[in-house]
Amino acid sequence: MSFDTLLKGGVLPDGTAADIGILDGRIAAIAPGIEAEAAETIDVAGHLVSPPFVDPHFHMDATLSYGLPRINASGTLLEGIGLWGELKPLLTHEAVKQRALAYCDWAASMGLLAIRTHVDVCDDRLLAVEALLEVKQEISHYIDLQLVAFPQDGLYRSPTARENTLRALDLGVDVVGGIPHFERTMADGRASVTELCEIAAQRGLMVDMHCDETDDPLSRHIEQLAYETQRLGLQGRVAGSHLTSMHSMDNYYVSKLLPLMAEAQVAAIPNPLINITLQGRHDTYPKRRGMTRVPEMLSHGIRVGFGQDCVLDPWYSLGTADMLDVAFMGLHVAQMTSPAAMRRCYEMVTTQSAAIMGLESYGLEVGKRADLVVLDAGDPVEAIRLRATRLLVMARGKVIARRARSPMQLAIPGREGEIDRRFRVPAAG
Repeated sequence: MSFDTLLKGGVLPDGTAADIGILDGRIAAIAPGIEAEAAETIDVAGHLVSPPFVDPHFHMDATLSYGLPRINASGTLLEGIGLWGELKPLLTHEAVKQRALAYCDWAASMGLLAIRTHVDVCDDRLLAVEALLEVKQEISHYIDLQLVAFPQDGLYRSPTARENTLRALDLGVDVVGGIPHFERTMADGRASVTELCEIAAQRGLMVDMHCDETDDPLSRHIEQLAYETQRLGLQGRVAGSHLTSMHSMDNYYVSKLLPLMAEAQVAAIPNPLINITLQGRHDTYPKRRGMTRVPEMLSHGIRVGFGQDCVLDPWYSLGTADMLDVAFMGLHVAQMTSPAAMRRCYEMVTTQSAAIMGLESYGLEVGKRADLVVLDAGDPVEAIRLRATRLLVMARGKVIARRARSPMQLAIPGREGEIDRRFRVPAAG
């Protein structure tokens, strides 16, 4: 058998050493010591070969707009929402599109090949929706982009949000979103969850709601989301994003809530970088960090994926499209430091997030689409520790980004040499 590309000597996330043969944009073989002809053979010996990174929660309509029309001085969620309200009337179709395409270039270079982005539908022009639908089409040969119809100012709080949500879905937006905790009352929030889930059920769509992104322990819309998921038969198609109120909830209530989420197969998407930045702003000390209860969710069998959420926008002044940064922060805040838990954090920016998004062609398996990333690391934990350099990114069987490994050269007298921060467990003694 001959291949278009043959990757030799890579290390898979489970520690297996294997070659990967790629033909016609698909993975055709995975086995040690493949001897075959190939149009290109690439030596990746000792490097981690991983499925690509996946971001299940992002705001591409706002990305790379940092400083427009001003900077979020308080650093709070509410000022960010207010600032976005100032920016929206100033947006143009072309500016939104070009910033999104620039971010997708960043993503491609970092091996981030699947993104779910929430798109604000509270602008009656639906300008961002139309721009990102064009972006989705233009990048479809290297990035899977899912769009969420997001009534950011509230389904009921914003006079035209409901109509605009339906219009966006009619245009081809993929997922139904919501923000129940931002409605005027808890009752309106619960009602919005019900109506949005009914819309998704009628249209056969997935649901992904900003849910309880607050420090208020009595914000409990995730309970309503789990209930509606069961009532409408949406199991496995629903995610609650952020869920930061759970950080502050009473433990007894959480002991009831988590089994309900597990029973309904509702996934959770915390966003470590942003949750710990925006939450707890009204606290002095002790200061809450705001990220939801990830280890407890995992122990109940709830699927969890980490999201990036924001890069250089009204809510967050940093970011590089690096999902290893997200896993690194999530690991620390959730105190997931055992080897198994750290590997789980890697899965939450790869395979688990892919499952939440329903990416059927994703994965390092024969027959799957040849999307992958080669990292300068020996295993997933080392990749997180180093926020490892991407050496090669492949999409649909084509190499779309590549760089040579370039270790630092030390020039200290008596200590000259090449510095390699990769780690080998030392021998005893």
